[in-house]
Amino acid sequence: MSKVSKVVLAYSGGLDTSAIIPWLKENYDCEVIAFVADVGQGEEELVGIEEKALASGASACYIADLKEEMVKDYIYPSLKTGAVYEGKYLLGTSMARPIIAKAQVECALEVGADALCHGCTGKGNDQVRFESAYAALAPQLTVIAPWREWDLRSREALLDYLAERKIPTTATLEKIYSRDANAWHISTEGGVLENTWNQSNELCWVWTKDPEDAPNTPEEVSVLIEKGEIVAVDGKSMSPYEALVYLNKKGAEHGVGRIDIVENRLVGIKSRGCYETPGGTIMMEALRAVEQLVLDKESFEFRESIGLKASHLIYDGRWFTPLCRSLLAAANELAQDVNGEVVLKLYKGQVTAVQKRSPNSLYSEEFATFGEDEVYDHSHAGGFIRLYSLASRIRALNEQKK
Repeated sequence: MSKVSKVVLAYSGGLDTSAIIPWLKENYDCEVIAFVADVGQGEEELVGIEEKALASGASACYIADLKEEMVKDYIYPSLKTGAVYEGKYLLGTSMARPIIAKAQVECALEVGADALCHGCTGKGNDQVRFESAYAALAPQLTVIAPWREWDLRSREALLDYLAERKIPTTATLEKIYSRDANAWHISTEGGVLENTWNQSNELCWVWTKDPEDAPNTPEEVSVLIEKGEIVAVDGKSMSPYEALVYLNKKGAEHGVGRIDIVENRLVGIKSRGCYETPGGTIMMEALRAVEQLVLDKESFEFRESIGLKASHLIYDGRWFTPLCRSLLAAANELAQDVNGEVVLKLYKGQVTAVQKRSPNSLYSEEFATFGEDEVYDHSHAGGFIRLYSLASRIRALNEQKK
């Protein structure tokens, strides 16, 4: 094992990281500092977390409020790209990892640590996301991943480990589902979901109402967008985080933003999860609605290609790379004219843009009308089509000659 003297651990207060603190001290003979990232996972997750870290053996616990920064500098730029992983997943866990890792590195450099540690398992994507960020931001720091080193392989083993050391924990054997939450989404994995033939049950959904139980009356929300960013909702100016919190509440009430997906993890394993992203689903629909008005065909096609590539880069933990920065910059440039207002209807799990307008709209009723108009000469279409299909015409003529 590498010789380290001070380690900063990405600490959640859960069973795994509670066991990691004493394990690090025993196996590396080092000082352990717990770093907690508040990314909107909920106040109940943070209550007493400093005391819990100290009781586990940490010398100090730092809590960083990252909620506003995460939405403004990570979620909003991602929204501009239109990134959706494998056609459904709005990258809820993926988008939180870069800012957590960045803040953890900043903490480590500030306290003079020589190592970083995370509690990710060897089966998941998060180990790659954290360690790729560490490599990009502080390659000189040693990285410790206990799940790849220790022989504690079950929840029972972790509980026994803490009990032997008389370290208090609120964790129990009854935990069935694995959850991860931040301001953008909450994920649920495990339990009945491990068999893909099982339908999800009420325990698989935390934030949102079952669409069947949602209100029978639709609700409308109005969203104002400037340069691809939501700046006001229902006539009230809001910060990015405020807008997300507001729309989360609205969407959850109507069962918006649920997906049950089997996805391809980066490590090659397929996994199933139930993800809830109520506010994010509304935001995504609003931005795409304004894009429909503003972006020409080729620009829209290019934005779609950016979104596809960005979804894989973000999912795979490549946020701090030149390619990702380039894609974000391209999406931001395309978004400069994405200004407008959208009215969205929320009803029984669905969100639909029912009204949209933009000062930069390329939509012209004069040109698009099915009625009589004075701006479009139908005879011009013939020459355009002849030139557009010229290569096909020449190819066919050559075939006929043969």
